[in-house]
Amino acid sequence: MPPRTMWKGAISFGLVSIPVRLYPATEERALRFNQLHDADGGRVRYLRVCSACGEEVAFEHIVKGYEIEKDRYVQLTDGDLDAVPVESSRAIEILQFVELDEIDPILFKKSYYLVPEEVGVKPYALLRRAMADTGRVGIAKVSFRDKEHLAALRFREDAFVLETMFWPEEIRETAAFDELARAGATKVRAQEVQMATSLIDNLTAAFDPAQYRDEYREALLAIIEKKAEGQTVEAPAPAEAPGVVDLMAALKASVEATAKREAGRGAKRAERAPARRRRAATA
Repeated sequence: MPPRTMWKGAISFGLVSIPVRLYPATEERALRFNQLHDADGGRVRYLRVCSACGEEVAFEHIVKGYEIEKDRYVQLTDGDLDAVPVESSRAIEILQFVELDEIDPILFKKSYYLVPEEVGVKPYALLRRAMADTGRVGIAKVSFRDKEHLAALRFREDAFVLETMFWPEEIRETAAFDELARAGATKVRAQEVQMATSLIDNLTAAFDPAQYRDEYREALLAIIEKKAEGQTVEAPAPAEAPGVVDLMAALKASVEATAKREAGRGAKRAERAPARRRRAATA
C-alpha cells in the first residue's frame, strides 16, 4: 500500500505540463523509544502550554507565528501560506538540465517519488525516455511544507525521483574548520600515497547496497528481546584506545590483508562457476 499523497501539482517542462502526485521515497527504520518515569514506568507525556496564560492549548487553537522582534510575532494562517505568489507552489518547473556529476552530493536532502496522474502518463514516459537518452538531470524549484525547495529531477527504474536540495547558503563552508586547513597543508610521501592507492584498489568493487544491513538495529532488537524475556544484558568490554601507529606499516598490513581476502573470494567464485555452467547447460 503506497503512503499518503504529500502534494499534488505538475512537472512543468517548457509548455508541457505533467500532472503528478508526490510520495516519500524513503522511510526511517530506526527504533523509536518512548520516555518513561524510572520510578513507576509510566509514560512521560508532553503538554502544549501557553507561556502567557499557563493553560494547556488544544491543537486546533495553535497557529503559526513568525518572531519579527523579541516576543513580537506575526501570525500566519493556512490561507496566508496558500497566498504566497510563487509558481513553485503549484508546479515543479524545470529550469535547466545538467549532468548528474555536476551536483555536489552534499546538496541532496530527501528523495520523493513522482507518480503521474492518468492524463499525465504519456508525457511522463516521454520526458523520462528523453532524459535517459541524454543522460541529463533536471533542476527545478517546488514549494511544499511551507518552504520552497531547490530540487533535482532524475529517474530510478520507471519512476521519477525528486531530490530536494539545500540552498547554497545552507551549506557550511569548510573554511570554518581549522583542522581542514591543517590537513590540506600536510605533506605526504609518494610511497604512502602509492600504498594508500593499492589499498583503495583492493577495496574497490561494484556497489550493491543489498549487501549491507543495519547491524546496530539488529543488535538492539536482540537486546530488547532478551530484556523482554527477563534475561540480563551485559555490555561488552570497552575497546582499548588505539595507540600511535606507524602509518606506512598500517597501510602495508591493510593492503596485505585485503589482498588475501579478495583472493579468497576469487577462489570461491571460481569454485561456484562450474556449477553455474552445469545449471545453465541443463536449463
